Amino acid sequence: MSNGNPTAIARAAIFPSIGVARVGNSKDAFVLGPEVPNPLPEPPGWYRDGTGALKRQAARFRIYGLDSAGTVVAELTDADAEIKWTVHLANKKASWYEFQLAQDIPEAASAPTQMLRNSTVGDRAALNIDPGPRDITGRNTNGPAFDSGRFMGKPVYLGELKTDEAGRLIVLGGRGYSSSYDHTKAITFANNDGWHDDVSDGPVRAEVTYKGAKLPVDPAWVVVAPPNYGPMQKSVRTMWDLMRDLAFQAGMLTPPKQPFFNADIRPVFERLSRLQWVNKGFAAAYGWQAPNNFSTPEWLTRLNDPTPNDREVRHTIADQFRVFERDAWSPVPWPWLYGDAMNIPTPPTPRAFAALTNTQLGFLQQWSAGDFIPDYDPKDPPRRIEDYPVAEQGDVLTQAALEFCLADAFHPGCEMTWPMRFSTMYKSAFRLAHADPQWIEPNYGAAFTSDLMTLQNGPFYGQVPGGISRWMAVPWQTDTASCRSGYDKKYDPYVPTFWPARVPNWVLTTAAYNIVMDTARPLEERLAAFARRADWDRPLGLKKSYTEQINSLVANISQMGVVEVR
Repeated sequence: MSNGNPTAIARAAIFPSIGVARVGNSKDAFVLGPEVPNPLPEPPGWYRDGTGALKRQAARFRIYGLDSAGTVVAELTDADAEIKWTVHLANKKASWYEFQLAQDIPEAASAPTQMLRNSTVGDRAALNIDPGPRDITGRNTNGPAFDSGRFMGKPVYLGELKTDEAGRLIVLGGRGYSSSYDHTKAITFANNDGWHDDVSDGPVRAEVTYKGAKLPVDPAWVVVAPPNYGPMQKSVRTMWDLMRDLAFQAGMLTPPKQPFFNADIRPVFERLSRLQWVNKGFAAAYGWQAPNNFSTPEWLTRLNDPTPNDREVRHTIADQFRVFERDAWSPVPWPWLYGDAMNIPTPPTPRAFAALTNTQLGFLQQWSAGDFIPDYDPKDPPRRIEDYPVAEQGDVLTQAALEFCLADAFHPGCEMTWPMRFSTMYKSAFRLAHADPQWIEPNYGAAFTSDLMTLQNGPFYGQVPGGISRWMAVPWQTDTASCRSGYDKKYDPYVPTFWPARVPNWVLTTAAYNIVMDTARPLEERLAAFARRADWDRPLGLKKSYTEQINSLVANISQMGVVEVR
């Protein structure tokens, strides 16, 4: 048992409350997903196996004992308790509704109606890949596979379960395989009839017997998402930011009276600067030697100063960020990311571009006024989960999983999408509500209607296996290959952009990096190499047709580069 007071345990909870696994086309190799918000970088080549295939990302779950006040007091492992894990993965994209636009924004009223995918298929169950639940116990167990689900009669592997040396649960997803049962080509970014992929999601439950008694256990959820091609990158607004803002609005959490610089203000500016490694426009504005290179100690020290000396500097910086009620459809306000309503040509709405959460924007205004806690610390935060106090570890695991997921733009998105903005989806902050395992979901009709967003016990309440991923593009590769940057070349060829933290745009190649680091070369040559950025989408064949490009990623997900830390 980890540090803590085991005698105070009244119940248990699974953390992270939402874990994130990712597909990869390596047969057996995998990596564990981030377990702290600022993990140590891995060595070069870490994310591929010996054949060059992408390793899957596994989600690891732990059991924590809580006291009667709900405070984590100890981690419970196989050495302390009898633990039986149950996971139910499913993929229900092909039987669900099309994606046209996020339905909770005003622009949805003028978007095409979202009809059922594969509407000509009468046997809707044949479109669901649902192998049912799987159980696992013990330590270092190679457990059951989710391999009995079928799509139109064809078996589809969705992943498998393992446990580690302490009996913690490890969930692995699919291997990045997508295909059509009728052998048609994919032709669009989100709704390809006849197709399936092998992402999934579902509940994670556990039975825990501790000191001879069964403990109540708060369940969790696992989302199996597409690969992360920028493993150390974070967007300016993450899924954790979105869920935190929602928890404040819904009264699940109490917001702090003052933001902390280190936790609430600093990340916004550092993420802007660190996106320099995945987008050339961000590199020019926020990167090395750029006018707004906010990630430097000099800038961070200055931004941490609450005195009136820099009041106007803070004010003008805070006002650069987009506010929907104030800004029109100009692409100029920060953070230079496309939004939920983006289309080509750009529609006349501010939601064609992204904004931070209301919580983040409010914190920035408090920071602007000097009303914040100036706790800047240049030292690295803990880089391993074991280095956090046990009382904090559960929340840290959840934050780590969700900070590497995107909350912009939901078009439809990378890991999760717009229904995550509904408070009815949650049992508590960051913890999804579960539908009863015996509940049979009704037929909601041939077309999505706004009534479904308020239907009691409908799709925006307790979730069923496959309930999160079904809102996403099918297959995911067509969406990933479609979302790029700088659509209006007259304005800027590099920004705004879709999803650069997960799906890079313009990157520093290994060849250019080697020139940059070669001190024997002339400085001018090294600077020129640093300024060069290659189009990350090159492997898709940029002179090929759109259809050829999206099907190219379907055929080989490992051909794309992984942006690594050096």
